[in-house]
Formats: sequence, C-alpha cells, structure tokens
Amino acid sequence: MLRQSKIPQRISRLEELANNLWWSWHDQARAVFQALDYPLWQLSGHNPVKLIHDIGREKLLAAAGDSNFVSLYDSVISAFDADMSAKDTWFSTRYPEMAAEPIAYFSAEFAIHNSLPIYAGGLGVLAGDICKEASDSGLPMVGIGFMYPQGYFHQHISAEGWQEETYRQLNFDEAPISLCPCSKEPGNLLQIQLGDKSIYIKVWQVRVGRVNLYLLDTNVAENSTEDRLLSARLYTSEQEQRIQQEIILGIGGVRLLRALDIKPVIWHANEGHTVFMALERLREEVEKGTSFAEAIKKIRAATIFTTHTPVPAGTDIFPVQLVEKYLHRFQDALKIDRETFLGLGQQDEREKQTFNMSVLGLKLAEHCNGVSRLHGEVARKMWSALWPGVKETEVPITQITNGVHVPSWVAPELWELYRRYLGPVWIKRHYDAEILGYVMDIPDDELWEVRKALRRKLVHLILARAQERWASGAANAQQVLAMGALLEADALTICFSRRFAEYKRPTLIFQDIERLKRIVTNPWRPVQIIFAGKSHPADLASKNLLRQVYSLAGDREFQGRIAFVEDYDMELAKYLTQGADVWLNNPRRLQEACGTSGMKASINGAINLSIRDGWWDEGYNRANGWAIGDDPAAAQNEQDKSDAESIYRLLEEEIVPFFYERDTRDVPTGWIRVVKEAIRSVMPAFCARRMMRDYSERMYRPAFQSVRGSG
Repeated sequence: MLRQSKIPQRISRLEELANNLWWSWHDQARAVFQALDYPLWQLSGHNPVKLIHDIGREKLLAAAGDSNFVSLYDSVISAFDADMSAKDTWFSTRYPEMAAEPIAYFSAEFAIHNSLPIYAGGLGVLAGDICKEASDSGLPMVGIGFMYPQGYFHQHISAEGWQEETYRQLNFDEAPISLCPCSKEPGNLLQIQLGDKSIYIKVWQVRVGRVNLYLLDTNVAENSTEDRLLSARLYTSEQEQRIQQEIILGIGGVRLLRALDIKPVIWHANEGHTVFMALERLREEVEKGTSFAEAIKKIRAATIFTTHTPVPAGTDIFPVQLVEKYLHRFQDALKIDRETFLGLGQQDEREKQTFNMSVLGLKLAEHCNGVSRLHGEVARKMWSALWPGVKETEVPITQITNGVHVPSWVAPELWELYRRYLGPVWIKRHYDAEILGYVMDIPDDELWEVRKALRRKLVHLILARAQERWASGAANAQQVLAMGALLEADALTICFSRRFAEYKRPTLIFQDIERLKRIVTNPWRPVQIIFAGKSHPADLASKNLLRQVYSLAGDREFQGRIAFVEDYDMELAKYLTQGADVWLNNPRRLQEACGTSGMKASINGAINLSIRDGWWDEGYNRANGWAIGDDPAAAQNEQDKSDAESIYRLLEEEIVPFFYERDTRDVPTGWIRVVKEAIRSVMPAFCARRMMRDYSERMYRPAFQSVRGSG
C-alpha cells in the first residue's frame, strides 16, 4: 500500500479512489488520474494504483495547488461518496425486504479491469459486469473468486504462426487489491482439507463500487510448493489440479463468508466450477442435525445455478477416483452411502465412473437458468434425463439472457453524443427503450464522424503495436504485415475477436480464399478483417486454426487487408468493439450459449453479421444487422459451405455496397440507419441492468421468498 504522507492532504482521498474499481466505469474519475500525469497514466496501463506508486511528489503537490484539478477532484469524490452511500437505490426501493440480505456470487474468474488480470474471457467479463451493475443498482452482492497471481497467459505469435504463452507475476503493490482484514494477522489463514492434507488460504479484497469481491490465494508459506501453485493460473488442463482448485473455491469460499460473519440468504453459482459451495453448505446443515433429505431441500431453496454450457463436453467432469480422493470425508459427514454421494454428480446409470459438476449444480439448486432464450431450450433438452417423466418444455431450467455493463463498454465519444441527443441522464436510463428511441434523432453526419473516429483509433492502436514490434527487432517483415501494419483508417473494417475454438469456426471466411481476396482487395471498396483471440494452451486443434489465420494474414496477395492482433484482453476488446464497422460471429449453431461481444459492438454502433445462435437469435430484428445462413439442419461440412457462401454473398451484394454508398456529404445514410437501429434495439434489451433486474425478479426474489417462507 502507498504511504499516506506521499499524497497532499487536500487530495488525500486519491488512494481510496484508486483502490476502488468504481473509477474503471466512471470517465470523470479516470480523468482525475489522467490529469495528474497523462504519459505516466498511459505507461501504467491505465492503472491508478501504479500511477500513484510511480508519480513524483512534486506532481502531486502541483495538482493539489491547481484549482482546476481540485475542482475536478472534488466533483468526483462527491459523486463517489453519493454512490457509495446511496440509500434509495433501485434494488432497495424495489425490494426493501431484501436490501440488507447478502447475495453470494461465486465465479471462477472476474474481469473488472486490465489492472487486475485474473480473467480468461467471456465468463469473467460477465461476472465483472454483474458486480458493476450490482453496485450501480444497489444489490447487496458479495463476490467470491480466485486470486490468480499469474492470471491468464500473455500471447505471442511466433514467426511460424504458433501461439506462445508467457505468464507474468502480478505486482500486488501496483494493483487495486488489498489483503482482507481476516488475512492481515500473521498465521490468520483459512484452512480446508483436500483429501488427507490441509490447505491454507489467504484472502484478498477488491472493491468494485459498493460490491466487495474476495479472492482466495494458496500462495502462503504454510503450504507445500506444489500447493502454493494451486491458485497460480486459471483453467489448468490437469484434472487433479482442477478439482483441487474447485474444491478450494467452493468450500473455501463458504468458510470465508462464515469467517467474515457474512450470512448470505441467496447463493449464486456461476457455472459448474463453483458448485462445491453447495456441497459444503449441505455438510453444514447435516452437521447441525438436519436429515440429508431435508438438508437438500433447504440448500436447493437458496441456490441459483447458471449454466453456460450448450454441449456436454463443455462441462467439468472428473473421474470418481479423484472425487473420492479429495472429498471422501464428505460422504461420512453427510451420513450417506457411496452410491448416493457420487450420484449427486451423475445423470444416470451410464455415468458411474464420472462426476459431473453441472449435474451437481442442477441437483443442488432449485433455481437454474441458461443464458439466452435459445440456450434455455438447449439446456432443457440437454439435461432432461435429470427429470424423468417431465416434458422437455417443462424441465425446470429457465433462461435469463446475458447483458453487458453499458458504462464500461460505451466509447467516451459516443457517450458524449448520447448525452447531447438522449439527454444528460441517458446513462441512468439506458435500459429504457423510449429513451433509446431518440438515437434515431442523432444527425447522420455527426454519428458518422464519431464512427470514423473510433475506427481510426482502432487502426492507430494496431499500427502503433506493429511499429513497436518492428522497431524493437522482435518481428520480421511478414510478421509486421500479419499484425496489421497496412491497415487503412477509412476501409470497411470487420472484426472477429473472441476465444479461438473449433466450434467458433475462425477460418470459415477463408473457405474460398480467391473469392475473399477479390472482396478485400477491391481498390474502390476496400475491406479489412481484424482477428484477435487466444487458444487454450492445451487445445492443439484451435492453436492450429489460429496458425492458419495468422499465416493467411501474412499472405501478400491479401495486400495487408487481413490482420491478427496478439494478446487479446479487455483493453483491446474495447478498441475492437468500439472501432469495428461489422462484428463477425459464426459459431456452429446451438454451440454458443450466449456471447456478449456482439452486444458491446452494437451499443457502439458496429453492425452484427452473425449466425442466429446465442443472443443474436433473439436480438436480430432484420433491420439491425445481418444473419448468416438459413439451413440449421445441414450436415457439418455442408453447413460450413453454406454459411461461408452466405457470408460472401452478404458482403458482395449487401454489406460492402451499402457501406460505400454515400450522399453528397460523403455520409452512408443507409448504413447509419442500420447503425442507429442496432444501438436502439440492442442497448436496452441486452444491457446488464436489464439482466440484473431479471435475476432479481425471477431468481433472487423467489429464492428469498422460499428461504424466508420455509424459515
């Protein structure tokens, strides 16, 4: 932590502000830190804790004596205090009886900001957006996750096109994180049993507005070298490490809340990685003298389980030998036989040798949901065997479509434009379809100028990265070409940016390479395609797909119109979703549970070109973007051909001509009409505010009533 004496008294709360990630979605708060030292702000990676750590005292003294800076500082601190102490939040007004009852939200990863890189992708970004919206709306939420000091990997692409992974240790002194009070005293650690050994855990605290996020860390001297590394990285592919991580997260998370005297009424498990927390609560109930059957009912009533898995292979499944090795004490504690215990994680007789974490979640939660309308249908079919004799349509798995935290993802340039035409309080009412209707009144030329500026920011960022690699001697000419060194600021820009996986079909658009070359190299109507994304370190098939894309990006015949940008993270995601003209998404049908990157693109005026899967199946209205393909029943190889043909036809006949059809002011008025419709239709329906209101009304409130009613 920083020494308080370094910061002048007049601006002494800078440290408090820096250590609450509230600043990450409030532009004026970020402006405070930018004003201290803008070059240092850039070098810090937009991390105010590191900025203040590195800044000289003379700069802080100068800021304290600058009336303009002090005025900005005072206004931000006033807004911060108002948010932190608000009593009339949406949740407290709508559900006063629940306003002081904690909701425990467990997730394997949380993506709040790049200054705390403990996330891998969409699941973490969703969890982060949920925490931010919980803060904004006043939900009494507490988050439980892992402190991954090495985080997810940093990506480098070799000259041969292969992904290489490197890990960097987090500098805790330069991150918006502090030791939880329960871990500050020497030797004051949580302790759990992993099989026959004890594991010790220290706890870190992250402040996300009004929400406290607690992160478990096994890197303590009391543990063996092997056990200290259990919490080092996300999503290890080694099954024994994975089950140990999930036991620590679930069981350790419950014990942490008990140690902090936090008494959640509602327990929300985000995906199967976290559901051992329900098993630990089940053990507690039986230990109190409750029968196993009654304990199951009591735990289920208070538990929400959200599944993000549209295919059986996507869930965590462990051999029963590992479950028995590390959880054998639970069978005795629950006073049940082996078959009953293992059956908690088994769907039917065919699964006697495995233990399925999604099955455990579905069996121990009364309130279960998928994450889009279509995924709800898929989940009911996928897990129907758990409810024999129940019609598939009546399987008790509902759906709440994901949403994105609008204040975090809207570009500042668009924020100002929305303020001018939707009203100064638009951000507080961005879920209101009536307010968003005023988007249609924004002058076409003004919106087009902002869209051009955002595309240029994206291209400038990519060019700067490529130039830096060239200047440092870390890349040859072909690599720099593949990195996007020849991208143009005014060309139609398509982005494909997401985790690389086979089902997402990153190479689909290359089905007919010669046809694609003709499309992108048209001198009068140029098109460029930017790829970004990481493959899981153990997924060799997707690594090969990434290599194919990277190699094609270096093909001179594409004239530099294909680019692959390394090290996809939250910061790059913002530039891409804000700067793209077209957001390309082409997963195999019924294999993407929701997807949220396209929502972020739409609220910034990018237009989706997507398979009608996940959220786009309900978001597409025929006027706000394009749908790929029309034959969901086709065989896999035929579907690939058909969908690729659909993409080419849409680009050639509709998208490219539409983008370059300009009026006398050089404004593509038809294109802007679709941009406006995308913003108008997507923002209110697919924002995190709508999502959290759905969770509150359809999941949290029934769970609360069930628990309190049974008590």
